[in-house]
Amino acid sequence: MSLQKQVMDEMKTAMKAKDKVALESLRAIKSALLLMQTETGSGEEVSEEAEIQLVQKLVKQRKDSAAIFIEQGREDLAAPELEQVAVIEKFLPEQLSEEAIEEVVVATIEKTGAQGMKDMGKVMGVVSKELAGQADGKTISMIVKKKLA
Repeated sequence: MSLQKQVMDEMKTAMKAKDKVALESLRAIKSALLLMQTETGSGEEVSEEAEIQLVQKLVKQRKDSAAIFIEQGREDLAAPELEQVAVIEKFLPEQLSEEAIEEVVVATIEKTGAQGMKDMGKVMGVVSKELAGQADGKTISMIVKKKLA
């Protein structure tokens, strides 16, 4: 089932349950999907990879906003952002543990023959492509830095 269809089904459920947070989150996904479809100009279905990247972007935006609100002592504004993150993350593939990411990073370092921080971009590119949708870029970056240092 396409992401758009899943979102529409979830929206119906959220409307019936009068769940404002879920509804707002789902509308954000729907809006971003429609915007992505019109950007290409074709109006056809968006690839699954592009959908996953879109959902990751939405999650990242909300996490970043929540972090800024918390930093400024505005937990009242951070809470709705984090609630939306929980709703939107349902549409991402299951996230890998740090140990699983570390295994992929170590294997990639061996495969590419990376020698220190100067090769970080090469390793990041391969690992990010391999783990698309299954791991956060920030986590991958942290692990790659730790292994190459």
